[in-house]
Amino acid sequence: MTQPTPVPLILRGQRFDAGRPAVMGIVNRTPDSFYAPARHTDVGSVITRAAAMVDEGVSIVDVGGVRAGQQGDWVDEATEIDRVRPVLTALRDAMPGLLTSLDTWRAEVADACRGLVDLVNDTWQGADPELLGIAARDGVGYVVSHTGGLAPRTDPVGIDYGPGDAVVDDVVRVLSDGATRALAAGLAPEQILLDPTLDFGKTTLNSLALVAHTGRIVGLGHPVLQAISRKDFVGETLDLPVDERLEGSLAATAVSAWEGATVFRAHDVRATRRVLDMVASIRGDRPPSRTDRGR
Repeated sequence: MTQPTPVPLILRGQRFDAGRPAVMGIVNRTPDSFYAPARHTDVGSVITRAAAMVDEGVSIVDVGGVRAGQQGDWVDEATEIDRVRPVLTALRDAMPGLLTSLDTWRAEVADACRGLVDLVNDTWQGADPELLGIAARDGVGYVVSHTGGLAPRTDPVGIDYGPGDAVVDDVVRVLSDGATRALAAGLAPEQILLDPTLDFGKTTLNSLALVAHTGRIVGLGHPVLQAISRKDFVGETLDLPVDERLEGSLAATAVSAWEGATVFRAHDVRATRRVLDMVASIRGDRPPSRTDRGR
């Protein structure tokens, strides 16, 4: 069976493609992140975790300073900068070859981290229209997301895209438009990462449909990011709490990889790396590490 071919992502000269998909490891500088093991209250623990993720096969480390959902205190720009900039500075000093991503929707925060990141992970569909320009000015990658038009830190309520897989059509349209804007801003196609943004502005059925139809997003001609790890759609599908969602996350990861996604944002780096390598080998894009059996 012919499957969609992952579109390469290139950041600071490093290429991720069908034979080498990327794992984006998660570091949250928030005291209230939904998954407690990803919370880091000080710079030292971030460096320790980043070093461990490198050993586990991470490709990019994504640093965020604000919880995605509406629970928890509001975090202003100055506080967000104070949370993420020291960490990004320390990572660049300690591991200069490590690719870093900034998870933010605010241009002011990205501007304050200039020279410290390789990717701006705009998780709220261009809520700050200046953010894309910051990424283009600095020549770094940019994530185009789909959140159904919701404001940042808004949990979905009463979501209805229409019958069947209409959500897929809406996501494809929004991501296509966002990619066009990113190209017009001066970014190269391989710097533009498309994220259907599962859970954000979506029901569980919406997110399941988007995993199944990852190939349609790949068909837009840019690398695709799937942020699946331990999300609510996995928990609702299997009726499991956050701490028990690894297997479901990895199943959705395998399907998305088979369908051609290039980058996977994950809490569990080692397990995700192994799944991606196995899928790439089954697809024929990566040779096995060894083939001694039967000789």
